Amino acid sequence: MTQRISHWIDGQPTSGNSGRTSPVYNPATGAQTGEVELASTEEVSAAVAKAKAAAKEWRHASLSKRSAVLFAFRELLHNHVDEIAEIITAEHGKTLPDAAGEVYRGLENVEFATGVPHLMKGGFSEQASTDLDVYSIRQPLGVVAGITPFNFPAMVPLWMCANAIACGNAFILKPSEKDPSASLKLAELWKEAGLPDGVFTVLQGDKEAVDAILTHEDIAAVSFVGSTPIARYIYETGTAQGKRVQALGGAKNHALVLPDADIDMAADAVVSAAYGAAGERCMALSVTVAVGDAADPLVDAIAARLPKLTIGAGTSPDTDMGPLITAAHREKVASYIGAGADAGAKVVVDGREADVPEDGFFLGTTLLDEVKPDMTVYTDEIFGPVLSVVRVDTYEEGLELINANPFANGTAIFTRDGGAARQFQFDVEVGMVGVNVPVPVPVAYYSFGGWKASLFGDNHMYGPEGVNFYTRGKVVTSRWPDPATSTIDLGFPRTR
Repeated sequence: MTQRISHWIDGQPTSGNSGRTSPVYNPATGAQTGEVELASTEEVSAAVAKAKAAAKEWRHASLSKRSAVLFAFRELLHNHVDEIAEIITAEHGKTLPDAAGEVYRGLENVEFATGVPHLMKGGFSEQASTDLDVYSIRQPLGVVAGITPFNFPAMVPLWMCANAIACGNAFILKPSEKDPSASLKLAELWKEAGLPDGVFTVLQGDKEAVDAILTHEDIAAVSFVGSTPIARYIYETGTAQGKRVQALGGAKNHALVLPDADIDMAADAVVSAAYGAAGERCMALSVTVAVGDAADPLVDAIAARLPKLTIGAGTSPDTDMGPLITAAHREKVASYIGAGADAGAKVVVDGREADVPEDGFFLGTTLLDEVKPDMTVYTDEIFGPVLSVVRVDTYEEGLELINANPFANGTAIFTRDGGAARQFQFDVEVGMVGVNVPVPVPVAYYSFGGWKASLFGDNHMYGPEGVNFYTRGKVVTSRWPDPATSTIDLGFPRTR
């Protein structure tokens, strides 16, 4: 019997009435485990009305009150990490340790947001002009929304909602319909933490719900993480409606490995970053750029590590890599292996031939060598356990290759040369850079986001830029003169 997965509106689970649903699967078995309701345009409007009413009250909550709710939510989240990880693994397929790690990284964003009394500080200038003071304040936007991807059903929502709620907004979450249940657990914890009803809403849905969010006049801002084509659509549609939009798109992250690098360390890092979560990460290293003499030993070292990885259900403590999210996605990723071989890439390890469980959406790890920049395995975001190796002769050639790529989310360099590393972080045209760090996701008190086709909008996500995104500035100029000195002056005001 499948589970019915509903919405969360005005502080309680709410069944939908659209009559439309979408199946939810356990990727490790291939069996359907749930049926998620899909919100209609009318249901979105009704939920927004509840959120709008809640936002009017929540913006008046003191910073101390908001911080107290965030602290309570942080403790509850910490105490339920294992439970949320189990929910994620059951619907996404990633291993339990990986799922728990996702929740912990989201927890860091909540911890950052607990500092909202400091984060919302403005500025004050006394006596900016004679008997006149000027000060700045930041105020919430009202109702804001987040549209989040399947690959991080807890972490990415926490990237958004923690800052949004701390800043005094009501937040509407539209999670992926592929793994929707983690969002409902977050909603339960927010309520238990003391968050007023309506401040956190979950609307399950597909494109109809997305379009309703993008065009609703009472939603002031939209955050999104997903593929570049959809990110562009979200940005263009939302901004055309006068909304503030931050839309994070796809990636093709490169690791530049110099000849002086510790090859074993680099191989360990590349394998971890390329195949973790079956490659379904926007920060996965999908391309290794091997410079000169580093190429042969690096390819050999990576290939030697792949047979040692255990592929299976994420609930098994022995599993290193779980399945892909759906059968269709598994077949799409597998098709790139053949396309790469047909285009001339050398298939060093073929994931289609791996010993994997028969049930479920499993695919083994793939390593392609001698990949060229015009091959689809290089140009496309595969979003699966496929690693391409591109060989170059020099550092300059590798840098030029990375900078020419239309995606610019994350990159990494592996070297023992501090000067080369510093030059790389200065020259590379990518938003997030790792130096001997394969997945350079910033800590919560910095902000996350790429450049070029990996980001649409002016603000990166979470951290200080997240606070800026979910608030707007206001400047107050104040004077308390003696009424006896009041006169009419039609001249332009001066400060001198």
